[in-house]
This record gives sequence, C-alpha cells and structure tokens, in this order.
Amino acid sequence: MTVTAGVPGESNRGEPQAGGKFPRSGRLLRHADFERVYKQGRRHFSPSMTVFYQPRDPSAGSASGPRVGFTVGRVFGGAVVRNRMKRRLREAVRLTRPATMSGVDVVINPKKVVLTADFAVLVNEVRQAFVIIEKKLSRTKPGGAA
Repeated sequence: MTVTAGVPGESNRGEPQAGGKFPRSGRLLRHADFERVYKQGRRHFSPSMTVFYQPRDPSAGSASGPRVGFTVGRVFGGAVVRNRMKRRLREAVRLTRPATMSGVDVVINPKKVVLTADFAVLVNEVRQAFVIIEKKLSRTKPGGAA
C-alpha cells in the first residue's frame, strides 16, 4: 500500500497507475487559450467540477481532438493538495478522452469534492462531460447531425 504525501490516511488504492501518457498535443497550455475558453466558451456543471469548452478555429492548424487544461485555485489548499486534484483529473481525462471528438478546448475547474470522491465516480463524470460536450457541439455545427 502506498501512502500519498501530505494527505494522512489517504492511499492510491483504486486509482489506476499512469501506464499511458497524456500527450502534450492534448493539453491546453497557453494562458491566452485558457482565457479564450473562459470568456467565449460554454459551461457544463457536474457535482465535482465545472467544465468550460470552446470549439477551436479549424484554420489554426493545431492538432485535432480535444485539448484539456485544469485550473485549481489556491482556495483549495497548498500545492500538494492542488496537485493531487490535478493528477486525479488528468488520469480520469486520460482514461476517457475521446480521440474522435472534433477540435475543442476544454478547461476543467474542480470542486473540493474531487479530493474525496471515489475515482470511478470521477471517471464517470468526466466521461459524461465529454459526451455532453460532443452532443452540444454537434448541434451547433452547420450541417452537423447527432
């Protein structure tokens, strides 16, 4: 049993180990991209997180598929706690990220419950968020059929 540093009594049981990578092309990295998604994008609310999303400009020439970023404010605690939240979310996204989804930028803003929620529930919420985003984007595209 491995004990997580900084969170007494918490272990990594039930969370898959990082076997695959979360590719750089699938990450949202630039501050300007985060700002664009926050200001121009739409929102989806779930019990553990708020998901902001915005379709990318197809003429930008960037990789297809979703790019995902995470924001965790200092209000949630120190760096150890915030990084643990991001690690859990990153793994949930890695397991559920649809490769067939068109170019969209997604920013996940977690709630405090992400720290204590069962990992399977977290994965299910992320999966459901991607399904909803895909449905909403396919409705807004000209000539898009669900």
